[in-house]
Amino acid sequence: LSALAASAQAADPPPRDRLNLTASASVEVTRDVLGIAFSTSKEGSDAAGVQLALKQALDSALAEARKIAKPGQVEVQTGNFSLYPRYSPKGGINGWQGSAELLVEGKDAAAIAQLSGRITSMTIARVGYSLSKEQREKVEGDVVAQAITRFKARAADYARQFGYSNYAVGEVSVNTSDAGPSPMQAPMRMKAMIGGADEALPVEAGKATVMVTVNGSVQMTSR
Repeated sequence: LSALAASAQAADPPPRDRLNLTASASVEVTRDVLGIAFSTSKEGSDAAGVQLALKQALDSALAEARKIAKPGQVEVQTGNFSLYPRYSPKGGINGWQGSAELLVEGKDAAAIAQLSGRITSMTIARVGYSLSKEQREKVEGDVVAQAITRFKARAADYARQFGYSNYAVGEVSVNTSDAGPSPMQAPMRMKAMIGGADEALPVEAGKATVMVTVNGSVQMTSR
């Protein structure tokens, strides 16, 4: 019992002059990576025939996309490729259907937009801009510094208002995020709106907001 009593006396009571704070800073930056997803759907009575039609459409689109592929500027990759049976109301298989997808993204927006007019075997499923890692890191350091400065200024100001002359920083977390318009969801029929071959898809990058939030606690002190 005496040991437990001594331990309780030694334990520090929770501080009553602790202050929890949140401060944030943000900056708008132009999205610099354009991504387009091309897709096609096929159906028929024979699974092998549907699969072959999908493969031919994908091969044709890949051949065009590889012409502009360039590391760091335009990346090309295949997406979802699926084949599944189609059932009749009575429960038996009465055909097959499937879909294939091609994904193209990169910083060379002009080349990617032009590519959309040259791919004829697939239609546009999705179009969207995103922020590259390089572009994010370019501004993130400054935004972090701004958020920390605001956290410290707010801590000093609040401490004075509570009658304390100083403060000591306790546990702190720094979180980063970027936000902006969601990628545009383009219907399958969008291809018909583009016009003839080699006509570029009109696109606009828009802005993303890089935000940094600092959460933490400070111990208000009188010295």
